[in-house]
Amino acid sequence: MNSLQVRVYETLAGVESLRPHWEQLLREFCGATIFSSWEWLAPWWRAFGERHRLLLLAFLNESSQLVGLAPLCVEKRRLTPLVDLRVLRFWGDGSGDSENLDFPVRAGYEDEVAGLFLSYLAKESRRWDCCELNTMPEDSAVGNRLSHHLRYHLWIAYRHQQTGSAILLPETWEKYLVQLSAKERGKVGYLRRSLEKKYQTRFYKCENQAELEVCLDTLFGLHQKHWNSASESGTFISAERRRFYSEMATLLLGRGRLEFWFLDLDGKPVAAQFGFCFERLFFSLQEGYDPVYSRDSVGYVLRAHVIRQLIAAGVRRYDFLAGEDVSKTRWGAGVTRYVSIHFARRASKGSIYLQMVNAATEAKEWLRLHLHEDVWQALHWVKCVICGIKMQAPRKSKAR
Repeated sequence: MNSLQVRVYETLAGVESLRPHWEQLLREFCGATIFSSWEWLAPWWRAFGERHRLLLLAFLNESSQLVGLAPLCVEKRRLTPLVDLRVLRFWGDGSGDSENLDFPVRAGYEDEVAGLFLSYLAKESRRWDCCELNTMPEDSAVGNRLSHHLRYHLWIAYRHQQTGSAILLPETWEKYLVQLSAKERGKVGYLRRSLEKKYQTRFYKCENQAELEVCLDTLFGLHQKHWNSASESGTFISAERRRFYSEMATLLLGRGRLEFWFLDLDGKPVAAQFGFCFERLFFSLQEGYDPVYSRDSVGYVLRAHVIRQLIAAGVRRYDFLAGEDVSKTRWGAGVTRYVSIHFARRASKGSIYLQMVNAATEAKEWLRLHLHEDVWQALHWVKCVICGIKMQAPRKSKAR
């Protein structure tokens, strides 16, 4: 018999009353990150939440102690002019800003929280149609127990995997350099020395509220310049996202968790890196640089400086978040993994939707693997034209 009880919060004001207990839970949760904190989720809700309905579940033990959280919200998704779908997802998901979303839980309660979470959803089926829990850490304790309970109850469920990249940092800068290839070790020193010969260089960190607004405007401008040079609009064209970053950065700076770094050349800011720390974990969230100085590798030089400062401060993990490519692996990053679990009750509107999406995904993957590259590119181009997506004409295969 489950000894826990569920308390439901449906307003931000109601959730705020839970903050002291929430923060205590995060201090004891081994998988805690900024993405599960009030400083991240409350600003996200105020910026993006108007299209969602808040549904946070607090799990309390017999002593009324908070032992688990399911920070969720419900999104209404229009499938056809006559059909809507109520999608239950993590609070913070859907805008493209959050990763490492999870269920904070006290050790020993993982299985009970997972089981009671599904029991609650079974009883409250009128609130939702399908559930999409995206970008959980691969080792999410509740997430892995949830998969077990879904199989036991025979609900329709699909598990997807995505990759990320992170560097495990040693105790000293010298030991870190040994982790790099000889080529990268040489570049780190050479590029910085070259920069210092050409310009008056200054590295600095935003450390007080008085300068934060100017620093954010600088980041937004550098980020837009970089993407505009590639004929893209950039993420900070969104007023909602700017508002989110402004409030979130203010809260993180107040808690001493903001890592917001800049590089100036001859008094002009040319590169910025926006991230944050939780305990000894650093997450790199956004960057920007002036494309006029791309030949000087200003973004590369700033990253090397930030990594060195983080190592000196005792940080032991530099997380690039989603994706893996040479721009990350050359810094000594290894592959990390996220999992997403999508599920619904059997014989429900949500289960039909998930099965159709899964079938379409499998068909697309089959076509991608079996069609000639020219045909695949042409089909993709036609789809983009029909959907009104700006894209170049299909490219021809290179001669081998």
